[in-house]
Amino acid sequence: MAKDMTLLWGSGSPPCWRVMIALEEKNLQGYNSKMLSFEKGEHKSKEVTAINPRAQLPAFKHGDVVLNESYGACIYLEEQFKSQGNKLAPDNKAESALMYQRMFEGLTLFQKIAQSLFYTRFVPENERHDSAQKRNTEELKAEVKLWEGYLQKTGPYLAGKSFTLADVIVFPVIAFLFRFGLNEEHFPKLAAYYNTVKDRPSIKNSWPPTWKDTPGQNALKDF
Repeated sequence: MAKDMTLLWGSGSPPCWRVMIALEEKNLQGYNSKMLSFEKGEHKSKEVTAINPRAQLPAFKHGDVVLNESYGACIYLEEQFKSQGNKLAPDNKAESALMYQRMFEGLTLFQKIAQSLFYTRFVPENERHDSAQKRNTEELKAEVKLWEGYLQKTGPYLAGKSFTLADVIVFPVIAFLFRFGLNEEHFPKLAAYYNTVKDRPSIKNSWPPTWKDTPGQNALKDF
């Protein structure tokens, strides 16, 4: 089954990483895997656009089925391989609802991270304003506090007592926060979650290779 799958991905990209975690959780090792470099522009190659015309990663294909949106790919893998590997979607209605809620809230968390950490990358110099950067930072702080509160109420995982698709999808985003120096003392629940989940086999086996040999940054150390 996995031999019919192809994943083109970039190291450190949360969307790419979550698909890799899902594949690990469903015991779908042995797929055709190729790491490409964003810095070298390899995500814009014909190899990628043949699968993903947006020239973005991940580019994922299972037989004739193409799923380049990482949320869709993760849900697809759980639905197609329900009886294989680890169960990632609860049967209980309330637990399922919470899982989906946290999954899609992860989009907002990632958006707030991008707006704050990569403001100067995305906004031309003549259009930048200190007030906008300050607002982005404050919005990210508020968002992170929200997730700290979620874990206070429902931990140890993002949707309760079990590891679910919510964790598959959002953990890479939370790992991104700690990669950029999020202060563990200020967010003890998030830190405990991160330090526990990062040792899960699926996470360790798919850990971004470029993170293993390079230090993180301290952009969020004062949060």
